Amino acid sequence: MCCEHLICANCAGPVSEGRCSVCRGQRAQMHHETGGLSFSAMVAVLLTLLIAVAFLTTTIH
Repeated sequence: MCCEHLICANCAGPVSEGRCSVCRGQRAQMHHETGGLSFSAMVAVLLTLLIAVAFLTTTIH
C-alpha cells in the first residue's frame, strides 16, 4: 500500500506530503514496513533454521 492517496486525519493533507508529524510518522512507517520481512516472519525463519540445525546435529552423532 502506498501513501499517495491517503488523507491525514490530523491536518487533512495528503500523507505523502508529510505536512504534520502524524503524516511524517505514518509515511515513514509505511515505507519502512514494505522494505522486507516482518519481525514475526524473521523470527519464524530463524526458529525453523535452528530446529533444522538441531535435528541435523542429533542425527549425525
